[in-house]
Amino acid sequence: MLAALIVAVVPALRTWGLLPSWTAALTPVYFHLFLVGWLTQLIIGVAHWMFPKFSREQPRGIEPLLWATYICINVGLLLRVVAEPLLAQAAQPGGFWGWILVLSAVLQWFGGLFFVINTWPRVKER
Repeated sequence: MLAALIVAVVPALRTWGLLPSWTAALTPVYFHLFLVGWLTQLIIGVAHWMFPKFSREQPRGIEPLLWATYICINVGLLLRVVAEPLLAQAAQPGGFWGWILVLSAVLQWFGGLFFVINTWPRVKER
């Protein structure tokens, strides 16, 4: 959340003429840091803790799958934070940074999928 708040200051500094125009590419980075990096992970953490227990042996589900969720979401988020502004500045749209952005989206999607796979047995009717 701290990173999102720091990046949120950039548009204000840009409108006052204190930063170059390329910093406009940081606006989507701010939204992803805030929504995925903080809000989504807050929701996942609360759901992981509050949903009914899976079993006595694995009360919170499959732990390696939970770690895969965390790693995929955060690595995808970090790749997006780097690739989004660099893609906006690239002379050739797409290219290397475009593929890094696609990889970041795929990683975040898999993180969401792993969360659903791990959580679904805890919420479906028994």
